[in-house]
Amino acid sequence: MGYSLQDKKDVADLSREEAEEEIEALREEIRRHDYLYYVKNQPRVSDAHYDRLKRRLEEMEERFPDLVTPDSPTQRVGAPPADEFRTVEHVALMLSLDTADEAELRAFDRRVKRELGVERVSYVVEPKLDGLSVEILYEDGIYTQGATRGDGMRGEDVTENIKTIRAVPLKLRPGERGLPSFLAVRGEVIMHIDEFEKWNQERVETGKEPMANPRNAAAGSLRRLNPRETAERPLDIFFYDLMEVEMGDLTVDEHWDALGLLRSWGLKVNEHVQLCHSVEEVIAYHQKMEGQREDLGYEIDGIVAKVNRLEYRERLGTKTRSPRWAIAYKFPPRKEVTQIQRIAVQVGRTGTLTPVALLKPVDVKGVTVSRATLHNLDYLRDNDIREGDWVKVMRAGDVIPEVVESLKERRTGKEKEFEMPGSCPVCGSNVVRDGAYYRCTGGLSCPAQLKRSIEHFGSKGAMDIEGLGGKTVDLLVERGLVNRISDLYRLGEEDLTALPRFAQKSAHNLLDALEESKGQSLARVIYALGIPHVGEHTARLLAERYQNMDALMDASEEELQAIPEIGPEIARSVVEFFAEEHNREEISRLQELGVRMEYERQGGSLDGLTFVFTGGLEGFTREEAKEAVESRGGRASSSVSGKVDYVVVGTEPGSKYDRAKELGLRIIDEQEFRQLLGV
Repeated sequence: MGYSLQDKKDVADLSREEAEEEIEALREEIRRHDYLYYVKNQPRVSDAHYDRLKRRLEEMEERFPDLVTPDSPTQRVGAPPADEFRTVEHVALMLSLDTADEAELRAFDRRVKRELGVERVSYVVEPKLDGLSVEILYEDGIYTQGATRGDGMRGEDVTENIKTIRAVPLKLRPGERGLPSFLAVRGEVIMHIDEFEKWNQERVETGKEPMANPRNAAAGSLRRLNPRETAERPLDIFFYDLMEVEMGDLTVDEHWDALGLLRSWGLKVNEHVQLCHSVEEVIAYHQKMEGQREDLGYEIDGIVAKVNRLEYRERLGTKTRSPRWAIAYKFPPRKEVTQIQRIAVQVGRTGTLTPVALLKPVDVKGVTVSRATLHNLDYLRDNDIREGDWVKVMRAGDVIPEVVESLKERRTGKEKEFEMPGSCPVCGSNVVRDGAYYRCTGGLSCPAQLKRSIEHFGSKGAMDIEGLGGKTVDLLVERGLVNRISDLYRLGEEDLTALPRFAQKSAHNLLDALEESKGQSLARVIYALGIPHVGEHTARLLAERYQNMDALMDASEEELQAIPEIGPEIARSVVEFFAEEHNREEISRLQELGVRMEYERQGGSLDGLTFVFTGGLEGFTREEAKEAVESRGGRASSSVSGKVDYVVVGTEPGSKYDRAKELGLRIIDEQEFRQLLGV
C-alpha cells in the first residue's frame, strides 16, 4: 500500500525513533512520485497531496536535524533528467519554490525584513504558471540552446523542440540598449486551455487517449524525440527570470527592470506581473488572481512573490532546493464530494485499459462531472478506492476530472474492490499486465483501437499514405468501408467518391498513395503494425535481424533479447502481439494484397559508419535521411560524440554543428551525403 498520511501523529508529538521510521517511508513515497512526475510524466497524486507529503518531511527534519541525510528529497532540487536526450548543465541553478498559505506568507515577509534589517520590501508578483520550466540561451541575440529544468543543475537538451514554439524568438529584437552578447533566461512552456481542449478532442476523435491536463500535454509535447511532433502541438511560453546576462557595462538592480529588458528584446512576459510594495498588496494580488483565473485562458495554481531588489536576493541567499527570496502562494484545490456508482473500463489508443469512475453527477466549479479517471489498478489499490465509495473529485489541472480520495468513514460494507477483466470488454482478446497497466492484445482487430491503428499505419514514419488523415479515417470506419487495416487496400474509386468532400481527383490521389505504400521497407511495415513499445528505431533493428515478417513472427523472447538495445519488455510485447491469431491473419491479408514483407538492403554500403544530422535538408526529411543510412548498414545517432563518423549539416544547423567542430569531426553537406549514399 505504501505510505499514507492518514492517522499520523502531529510532528510535535513524535519521538525520535518514531520520526526516524516514518521519515524513511515518507522519503521513498516522495521519490516514487518524483519519478512518476518528472521522468515518466505519469503523476499519480494531486499537487496538493504532494505538497503535504513534502511539508511533513520538512517539518520532521526541522525538528530532528540529525536525521537529515544528503539523499533526502528536501536536499535536492528535483528528479534527474530522462536519458533519451543529451544532458546539459544550466548556467545558473533552476531552483524550485517553497509553498505557503497566508500565515506562512506573512511569516516569510517578516523573516525577509528581519534578515535584511529593513522596514519595507517590494515584491514582484506573477501568476504561478502550471507548465514546464525551461532554460533558454542566446548568443549575440541568436537562440542557441534550450533545456528542461531536470534536477535543477542539469536538464535535457530540447533545443530543436523549443525552437518549434513560435513565441520563442530565434533572434532577439535590439532593445534601447542594444543586444546582449550572452543571455540565459528562464521561462515556462504552457498550453492554453482552449487549444488543449481542441487538441484533446482531435485525439479522442482519432481514437487516441486524451491527455490529463494542459501541464502534462505541454511537458509531453516538449519531450517528444521528434521535433516535428512537437511542432504540431499548440505550445506557448512566458519568460520570467533573467538568469545571466553579458552586455557591456549593463547593470540590473531590480527584477522589475530585468523583466522590462526581456520585453524589450521581444521575449514574452506575462501581462499580469505586478510590483507590490507590501505583503498586504501581495495578498490582495492573490485574491484578485484567484478571481480571474477562470478567464485567463491558461492554467495557474497560485501566485509567486519574489523580492524585487537583486542585491537583497544575494544577501538572503538560497537553501539547497529553493531560494530564500521567493515563495509560492497557492490556490486551494477544487474538490467536491459524490459517489462512485460503477467502475467501468475504457480501452485506449494502444489497448491500455483504464478504470473510469461513473459518478453521481456533481458540479465542480461550474462543470457537471459524471465520469472521472482512476488512472490504473495500482492507483485504486494505493488509495483504497472501491465501487460504491463516496469520494472527493477534483478537476485535475482544472480540466480533466479525477477521483483523489475515498471517504472511508461513509462506507456501509456494500462497497466492492475492483478487478481488471481477463479479456478485453470491446473485442474479447486476452488482457495482459504491462508494468502498472493492463493492455488488450487485440491490436489490429480491436474496434476500440481501429481508428488509431489505421491512422498510425498511414502516418509519415510508417506507411506514409498521403491523404489518410484523421477525418478520412473516421469516415472510412463509420461508413463501414474499413473494418480492419487490410481493407484499405480493397478500396475502390466508387467507395471514395461516395464520401463527403471526396472528388475524383482526391480519390485517385489516395488510391495512388495506397498503391505506392505497398513498396515501403520492412522496417516501416513493422512500425506501422503498432506493436506496443516498438518505435521506428526498434522496427529497423528487427527488420535487419529477421529480414522477413515470417521469421519475426516466429521469434522467441530469448532470441529477441539477444538483439542489442532490445530488453525483456519489448521482447515480451512483440511475442504477445504475434501470438494473437487475428494479428497473424491480418498480416497474411496484407501480404496477399501486395504489401512487401521482405527486407531489402540498398546499394552503397555504409556498414559500421555513424551519422548525425543537424539543420534542414532539402531532399530528405530527417526520418528519410536516417532510414537511408540504416538501410545501407550505417547508424543514425541523435547525439554528437567522438564515435560519430560524419556530421551532415543542412540549413540553420543547431548546437550539434558547433560541438562537431570542437571535436574535429568530419562535417559534410547534403551533396556529399548524397554521394556517400550513391544517389
